[in-house]
Amino acid sequence: MSTTSATCIAVTALTGDEPDPFEVAAPPGHGLRGDEEPSPFGVDGAVCGELAPYAVDTSMHRTLVWFATAADELAGLRGEFAAYAGRFGPGAVAVASRRLLTVWEEGTGGVMPAFRSMGALIRPLAWIAEPGSGLALDLPPRLLDEEFGTGAIVCFEDVDFPATLTHEPTRRFLRDVGLPEEAAWFTLDTDVPPRTLAEYGTDERDGDLTLPPGANRLIRLGHITDDTSLVIDGTTGTVLYWTEREALPRPLNTDLSTLAFTLWLLRREENRDAN
Repeated sequence: MSTTSATCIAVTALTGDEPDPFEVAAPPGHGLRGDEEPSPFGVDGAVCGELAPYAVDTSMHRTLVWFATAADELAGLRGEFAAYAGRFGPGAVAVASRRLLTVWEEGTGGVMPAFRSMGALIRPLAWIAEPGSGLALDLPPRLLDEEFGTGAIVCFEDVDFPATLTHEPTRRFLRDVGLPEEAAWFTLDTDVPPRTLAEYGTDERDGDLTLPPGANRLIRLGHITDDTSLVIDGTTGTVLYWTEREALPRPLNTDLSTLAFTLWLLRREENRDAN
């Protein structure tokens, strides 16, 4: 059965006059759609009607629509979540996470599948940082410090930067926000200031490396594995990784803000697992 057919069956089953199997009244902004309203999945009712003879589990489908409706309203900051528009940071994420979990529990009589509980924690993380100026994200102050510990975040001074690091938002991020010294698969170089990949090849490998084109504008920040360097393009701020076995570096993150956010997410997951 195709995904579209399965969706039609779900919506068909929920547009009749059957009572709610959970006997739970829909909260404001989360009413299950009737025949007179469009399906939350945007599926035409007449087409779905053709599938009505199929036997379906209405309780399961009603619950799925409840979940999908709440998640959709959170994503669009509508209905139950309209008041969250323009709010960013850990506090806003925590409040939105609790509210999403509450709404989902209302639709299941308090019985919450484990993967939905995880979804209530993960989905609101999109609002941890607001759009940035110059970089993709404007991370909240001390976000990295609070997750990694203040002593684990390394910041640099302007005098540390190679002349080919001309992308000012990247320089500002390294100077004012910094990066964790150790995080998941990434280890930051701290023994020496940031160097170009060309300088790294000369200093550490005695010039034996076959470097990619533009190695003088690629600034090495650290390594992912012994032979894989994490570098930034000094002109654009793009984050790349370069493996010594390959000719060209490959994109990894849009910029340092999204790299830091990725590392923050991974550390947050580690800390939750440890607790």
